[in-house]
Amino acid sequence: MEEVAVVVAHHDCATLRVGDVFLKVDADQTRTDVEVEAMARAPIPTPRVLWRKPPVLALAALPGTALGRLGEPSTASSAAWVAAGAAVRKLHDAPLPPWPGRSRDEITSHLDHECEWLITTGVLPSELVTRNRQVAEAALRPWTPVFTHGDLQTSHVFVDGDEATGVIDWSEAAQGDALFDLATLTLGHQEHLGDVVAGYGADVDLDVIRAWWSLRSLRAVRWLIEHGFDPSAPGCEIDVLRSQL
Repeated sequence: MEEVAVVVAHHDCATLRVGDVFLKVDADQTRTDVEVEAMARAPIPTPRVLWRKPPVLALAALPGTALGRLGEPSTASSAAWVAAGAAVRKLHDAPLPPWPGRSRDEITSHLDHECEWLITTGVLPSELVTRNRQVAEAALRPWTPVFTHGDLQTSHVFVDGDEATGVIDWSEAAQGDALFDLATLTLGHQEHLGDVVAGYGADVDLDVIRAWWSLRSLRAVRWLIEHGFDPSAPGCEIDVLRSQL
């Protein structure tokens, strides 16, 4: 029998790996609906759906390995990062999915709520939160919606050598800001931003990328703590916030 490995498990969902099959168990089947539909619409390689029996979704493994992990140096080549940027551009050029993402007002409200919590609870120094909230403001400008992945962290992008082989975890895909995806991909891996932008092949406002680094990190800290993760680990979200000072 194949060994069962727990990839991730928290209050909302769990992912198990059995050989070359991933089993995703989610209490909210709306997220699974989005994932399956987004993968069907995406113009880039995604995991093959083997079967679905709610609350379980079975997916085939992608070839290759993850582009990187937050908090760890990436061993992927510069060319692999360029290829990842090109794949993101192909996604963003695709027709929009029919469902909307979060509005700027919703994002701003959530951001302010999280900043207040971080300061009130003393989880982070007020000056660190205040400075990053100021940086984050640049991301809260009007944008033209594109087909975004919504959670394009390096562990969700797979490469084999210098080639991008696919992207996993599409449950947050929606219409959104292209620069949010690029910022998520390079969060904690700022040294590869130039490669990603080169592969993306379009003018990119780097100040907005940095703003999304702050915004995503501020919004993530409480969720990570409450779900058993450590945002203060070296190279992770709190270090990203400190790097903005």
